[in-house]
Amino acid sequence: MTQMITPTYDVLGIGFGPSNLALAIALQEQAQREGLDYHALFLDKQGDYRWHGNTLVAQSELQISFLKDLVSLRNPTSPYSFVNYLHHQGRLADFINLGTFYPCRMEFNDYLRWVARQFTEQARYGEEVQRVEPVAGAHGIDLLKVVSRDAEGHENFRLARSIVLSTGGTPRIPAAFASLRGDPRVFHHARYLERMAEQPCVRHEPMRIAVVGGGQSAAEAFIDLNDSYPSVQVDMILRAAVLKPADDSPFVNEIFAPDYTDLVFQEPESEREKLIAEYHNTNYSVVDLDLIERIYAIFYRQKVSGQARHGFLCRRHVEGVRADAAGVHLSLRDSATGEVEQKQYDAVILATGYERNSHRELLAPLQAHLGDFRVGRDYRLQTDAQLRAPIYLQGFSQASHGLSDTLLSVLPARAEEISASLFQHLQPQPTGRTVSAQAAETA
Repeated sequence: MTQMITPTYDVLGIGFGPSNLALAIALQEQAQREGLDYHALFLDKQGDYRWHGNTLVAQSELQISFLKDLVSLRNPTSPYSFVNYLHHQGRLADFINLGTFYPCRMEFNDYLRWVARQFTEQARYGEEVQRVEPVAGAHGIDLLKVVSRDAEGHENFRLARSIVLSTGGTPRIPAAFASLRGDPRVFHHARYLERMAEQPCVRHEPMRIAVVGGGQSAAEAFIDLNDSYPSVQVDMILRAAVLKPADDSPFVNEIFAPDYTDLVFQEPESEREKLIAEYHNTNYSVVDLDLIERIYAIFYRQKVSGQARHGFLCRRHVEGVRADAAGVHLSLRDSATGEVEQKQYDAVILATGYERNSHRELLAPLQAHLGDFRVGRDYRLQTDAQLRAPIYLQGFSQASHGLSDTLLSVLPARAEEISASLFQHLQPQPTGRTVSAQAAETA
């Protein structure tokens, strides 16, 4: 008779985005290299593998070189490289002919899906982790209980000797829009494609849409609305006076090199803050120069034609928001003149960035052991002596490890560091007991 058992994993990853996918590769390659065995599982709330699936508009390009894929900076001979992906898809020569280091995000998403398919046995999709709880043992907390909920609402739990948490950012909703969270006419850019598919402009009906924000996402949304929906009039609303270009010059780009992480981590906390502030314009509230030039050209052609389809509302602060049957009404204050104007829209897209607090919520049952959520150089949370099961964070350590922590640039190096730390702590046995995740959950 089949009997359900509670599976125990050496490594349980929460989230299976690029960070934990890079870790899955690093664990596999280190285990093969050293002849070690381990048992890993990765949980992800999405129904299948997608990377920023709702923002992959046709015009969206990757902002870093394809060589900064999941593995190449760590192991350029890995079969999981972007170049090997192109070879397997029969597009390597075609990509070379493009003469670019920057593939479109749609293709990079396909690359990630291609890699993820090779780790199907280690992944469970459609399960959203609710919390991580301690499991008391004779010598302290050596195991953690991970509680998740599937698409049908059923609660599952698994035991883990270690946790690697990589759940990414949570859409930031400005306070002025908080009361309209449930209004389908107001949505974050993270849900762009899904929500735009429901708008009247899909049926070529006229619409007035506001894009709030002055960064890359806002620029990409504006370009897509201009190109894909001729019946839409768009206002870009931003607090800055201009769209600022991202600084991706060679010397500045060195701050995203893995070696720079050591420099940042070794600095006193006050100096770290200065470094992050100094290079803030490499990643936040900035736009690729080519997009800025395209947007400027659109507004210039409006002046030539005398037909002002779109608006560029800079120096505007959203002071008030209300909604009724007629639309969404914004009160905008000009920070230079102090004047307030009223604008009405059929939809508002919030390109307002992301927050990174989900790790604190998921680990709340362990709060007594975690202190102020500081991490070591190997990304392991610093805990009290009672909590012996290691917990690692990916993408939540910008304050201690630098601006690259939330980006793709350091994935291979960080994955290797976490993998080495995990195997050192877990002390796995020689190869011989490999069990698939599916087999482990039933016996």
